[in-house]
Amino acid sequence: MEQYDMDAYGPAQMAVRVEKAGIVKGNRDFLSTFTLAMMAGAFIGLGAVFFTYVIHDSTLSVGLTKLIGGFVFSLGLILVIITGAELFTGNNLIVMAFVSHKITFGQLLRNWGIVFVANLVGSLIIVFLVSLSGQWTAGGAAVGVKALLIANGKVNLTFWQALSRGILCNILVCLAVYLCFSGRSVTDKILAILFPITAFVALGFEHSIANMYFIPAGLLLKSNLTVMAAAKDLLGATPDLSNLTILGFTLNNLLPVTIGNIIGGTFFVGIAHWFLFLRPAAVEPIRKLMTVGPPIVDQSMTVTEAVKIMKQEGVSSVLVGEPGQVNGIVSEADVVRKVVAQEMNAAHVQVAQIMTSPIISVDIATPVYKIYRTMAEHHIRHLLITENGVQVGFVSVKDLIAKPMF
Repeated sequence: MEQYDMDAYGPAQMAVRVEKAGIVKGNRDFLSTFTLAMMAGAFIGLGAVFFTYVIHDSTLSVGLTKLIGGFVFSLGLILVIITGAELFTGNNLIVMAFVSHKITFGQLLRNWGIVFVANLVGSLIIVFLVSLSGQWTAGGAAVGVKALLIANGKVNLTFWQALSRGILCNILVCLAVYLCFSGRSVTDKILAILFPITAFVALGFEHSIANMYFIPAGLLLKSNLTVMAAAKDLLGATPDLSNLTILGFTLNNLLPVTIGNIIGGTFFVGIAHWFLFLRPAAVEPIRKLMTVGPPIVDQSMTVTEAVKIMKQEGVSSVLVGEPGQVNGIVSEADVVRKVVAQEMNAAHVQVAQIMTSPIISVDIATPVYKIYRTMAEHHIRHLLITENGVQVGFVSVKDLIAKPMF
């Protein structure tokens, strides 16, 4: 019966999966990318609509209100991840495929450009539909007033406030997306999303795609007489909306927030995790552990001669066979258990009689955890290491214990 692994993917596996996803995204055709990105913009917009409605009449403390708001806003990214939509902020992680030279810089920018524009289109579609729905003016226009005040607050941030909040936001958003690559089920992914997204919303950080709904909604509401009258009644005066303009939207918010999102997602999450798990030294940690180019002896050689070679070369094992055709391995432990303990004459015993065979080989890029797993599954203590199909060394349990990578 086929067995299914229910454990979450480990950090190194997650990095590889994110990189592979980046390759797919970087090579996706224009129409598919644009359509998926429009969906993502719409999904984030729906999360923003849900957020606004839930918190508009809250009588709870500010902290609890924002906590609940962040929780419900998570709907947006849940829809994006589960449907496979293309979200600009999450796609900052494509940089991992770029720095691994799996996609070009042009492919990276092409994806970001298409997705950013399409996210805007999807967000504006939701703004338009909500404006037609009458939701903003229902119940004394309290929902519309809240949406207006949210938008106005965003366009009145300083450049550095918007930039820093954008950085902090996309650190959390990209971590949410990254954590989803550890999951094997829809439930895993939803749980991975909830806490980081709730945190970024509750803390008031800035998300460029969410703001593509929030601020255009405010621009429409600014000309809605019912909402403006309700805002004046609620605040006791007409709110100052001088910065709530298209220019205020693009220059005061969208530009610095987008730059911040790119910095946070690309450098603090994408490149950081590439450095930890995908750079050559991290991908090939076994290179530092293995015994390089161990001596190979003929099957007819005696154990006495093999032990002399071990001593001369300063190694604890020799391979048995011919270059490119290894049949087994003889270690000091084999000599002790199979010759000395049996009181046999080492000068009359051939290495072929005591070698461990067959010897399993793995590629040099194999993660250390897979080396451990392979040894445990096959009940062996040595593995042959190959690079591009050519033997370059071997690794033993002793090597792993003597030079742990963790």
